[in-house]
Amino acid sequence: MRESDPPVLILAPAGRDAAVAGTILEEAGLRSEICADLPSLVARLDTGSCAVLTEEALRAFDRHGLAAYLAGQEPWSDYPFVLLTLRGTPPEARLMESLGNVTLLERPFHPATLVTATRFAVRARRRQREAAAFLHERQQTAERQALLIRELHHRVKNTLATVQALLGASARGATSVDEFYQGFSARVISLAKTHNLLTEDYWQMASLQEMLENELGPYNDEAGRRIALEGPHVELTADLAVPTGMAIHELTTNAAKHGALSVPEGRITVAWSVDQGEAGRRLRLDWTERGGPRTTTPTRKGFGSTLLQRVLTMQCGADIRFDFKPAGLHFRMEAPLIEHRTVPHY
Repeated sequence: MRESDPPVLILAPAGRDAAVAGTILEEAGLRSEICADLPSLVARLDTGSCAVLTEEALRAFDRHGLAAYLAGQEPWSDYPFVLLTLRGTPPEARLMESLGNVTLLERPFHPATLVTATRFAVRARRRQREAAAFLHERQQTAERQALLIRELHHRVKNTLATVQALLGASARGATSVDEFYQGFSARVISLAKTHNLLTEDYWQMASLQEMLENELGPYNDEAGRRIALEGPHVELTADLAVPTGMAIHELTTNAAKHGALSVPEGRITVAWSVDQGEAGRRLRLDWTERGGPRTTTPTRKGFGSTLLQRVLTMQCGADIRFDFKPAGLHFRMEAPLIEHRTVPHY
């Protein structure tokens, strides 16, 4: 029996049967717990590896609770029982049917027989739990893939919208075809750097300032008045940098479509700080827009804000808040700074 395996549950209320069975299993390295009655056993089935019980115990108690538990099992679960019967007395068919996955042992029996039957039951339950974990992992993988595919489609649409906005910004400020070409090319290259940063397989750290510059830089004017970045040098690990980069991308795209970056007079200020608390260092980031179209609270949540809520809160443990002020959007994020971990090489 592995240390991680839950204990074997024993229900044998007559005489010393429970104590003897427990001693036999304990001497063989199988942890056990004795239950006083059938309701107590049913209440602890989820915390046990299997159940060893006597036929007379099943007859003595109301079995409706046990039947309800077995009927409500997950598809992967087939709870194993070891039923102790009296030699020469065939067990009732309805008892066998009610238990389902049951091994019969006629008493009296050799202690090794009980140990062997119980070990098989413990191993069967362990395999069931491993199958459940595998199925859960497969489901999570499928959900992650669906999210990534959806994000890919969304990112392509956002990229096209961003390129269109860059095209307009470059055209408004250019006085010649050559100047337009140079300005537009530089902005597209800057946009590509951000995408490379987000799609790299094994990168260790990323500068928050660099991520912001890569995403917002193409929208700044020559005098640097449209974009203001204020904060200390902060290096983010991949666990935090990728979701944060996605957040910056979504905020930038939204600003280019509907917010401060959609008009020439719009401005964006991003300020961040690092605070040391009892639970460790925390990053605080404030994104403030002004000078753009009048902002109103949206009537429905779009995919971009849903993505930020799901990725930042679930993956990073971040606290985020959107404040749709009339003067412009204010977004705040507070997240724990994960310490740098070396990525293994295979």
